Amino acid sequence: QNPELGMAAPMSWRRLVCSVYAPAVSGVITRMSDRLFRTRDRRQGSSVLLLAPLLAEADPLSTTSQPRSQVTAGTEGLHHRFRWIADHVPAFRVPGHRVRVLRTPDEFFQVMKARIRTAKKRVVMASLYLGTGPLEQELVDCIEEALVRSRKESLTSDFKVSILLDYTRGSRGKRNSRTMLLPLLKGFPGQLRVALYHTPDLRGLLRLLVPERFNETIGVQHIKAYLFDDDLLISGANLSDSYFTNRQDRYVLLQGCREVADFFAELVGAVADSSLQLQPDDGARMQEGRVHPYKGDRTEFAAAARQRVMGVMNSARARQRLEATAAQEGEGAGEGTAAGPGRGDTWVFPLVQMKPLGISLDEQVTKRLLTEAGGDCRIYLTSGYFNLTRAYVQLLLGAAADYRILLASPEVNGFFGAKGVAGSIPAAYVHIARQFYSRVCRLGQQERIRLHEYHQRNWTFHAKGLWYYLQGSDKPCLTLVGSPNFGYRSVHRDLEAQIAIVTENKELQAQLQQEQEMLYQRSTEVSSSTFEQPNRYVKLWVKLVSPFIKNFF
Repeated sequence: QNPELGMAAPMSWRRLVCSVYAPAVSGVITRMSDRLFRTRDRRQGSSVLLLAPLLAEADPLSTTSQPRSQVTAGTEGLHHRFRWIADHVPAFRVPGHRVRVLRTPDEFFQVMKARIRTAKKRVVMASLYLGTGPLEQELVDCIEEALVRSRKESLTSDFKVSILLDYTRGSRGKRNSRTMLLPLLKGFPGQLRVALYHTPDLRGLLRLLVPERFNETIGVQHIKAYLFDDDLLISGANLSDSYFTNRQDRYVLLQGCREVADFFAELVGAVADSSLQLQPDDGARMQEGRVHPYKGDRTEFAAAARQRVMGVMNSARARQRLEATAAQEGEGAGEGTAAGPGRGDTWVFPLVQMKPLGISLDEQVTKRLLTEAGGDCRIYLTSGYFNLTRAYVQLLLGAAADYRILLASPEVNGFFGAKGVAGSIPAAYVHIARQFYSRVCRLGQQERIRLHEYHQRNWTFHAKGLWYYLQGSDKPCLTLVGSPNFGYRSVHRDLEAQIAIVTENKELQAQLQQEQEMLYQRSTEVSSSTFEQPNRYVKLWVKLVSPFIKNFF
């Protein structure tokens, strides 16, 4: 999906061929193995699994009317327009002044360190991986300081640290995410938990044959959520030095929003319960009674993991329904309502996408947002890895809204300058962008759908999400921010989470507008001449291979 996959290495001709076709060959091997072992799979549930169909798309979100959610009953204006989101996911109402949009990688890094140092009861961190450089060590040192302080303050400290990472990415190399955290795990075994999620789709023959550099193309834990007591920092950024220095992403801090923080703590905990637990001896094993992700039955693992995650979602919605009912009864008795003006002017909707576990909430909400974006709307959409699913492309092309799409120029693509075949990945993204732009032009929609390329010298680009504007407004009323890239991997392979923020708060809208302007001001608009530039040349073999591997990155 991105340089998080880290595939650079010197290449011989034989290794080049292997590297180019590894993902595609993996799919073929998986399909063959599935046929050979299908009978055993039904009996034991532990053989090689069929990868998600390369070109399959989920069914479009049903357009049938749905019951009006009680949690948003009675809301008007802007919230009335988007209240349907609460028919799918929990809805948290917060004061807009508690939401802060961060701008830079350094601000992201400094806020995390400061919040860790002052945390009193919990630190919860979910990321693809933790890097191994000096800046990452600073972060680990902050965690250690917080743990030491908690012991000094109380012999029976309730302060806990929970870290969720991806197993494949976090285990790569001799020095890796696991070795960075082992000293803390040994020193604070009762207060620190490190969970390593392993996709159930990497198993059996596939797990044996796919090289380490490519195994995470099958699927990863991709959620980026950082929680400190009752503060939640949601982002697309990983815990690695470039994300702290010169890799542009998005970051939104919700301060003192206990209900939202509790929800994400439970969500990360649910995924962690379905993950391998790092041990002080660097081993990793499942908790007793849990289904193993690649040794156990695939269907049973997915069902159990889905039940835990959806249990968090459904419990939150059930609590909110009870609170709404109580508020309505109180209002009838003259006691006021919990949904009144004092509760806040901003809604936060957590969106989760975990297709390997059978969860498609983010996809459903995103599709409906794109479907219902009429001619009175303007949408700014960005992805560091522009590789939209066919369903999203069709919705964009069939919508009436104006779109401004921001993507990475080849020079700020995280793979730019990489050795071996990885160095050709920016060219593959150029090819995908050109195909999309050509289709837009053939339909005569180049005025309604405009592409922009992000440029910043010596930086890379990793931002994703969208900003939603209503007609007559120069500020967005809704944003999506988190880990999804709107691509095939985000929809079908990885575990993703983001939040939809709907706000009437003018200051928060201004922050979001400034964030959007900051990113787009560093871009140039794409035209047909863009793809004629020498640095946009795409080799024939890249064009030929792209259709077979585009769903793996």
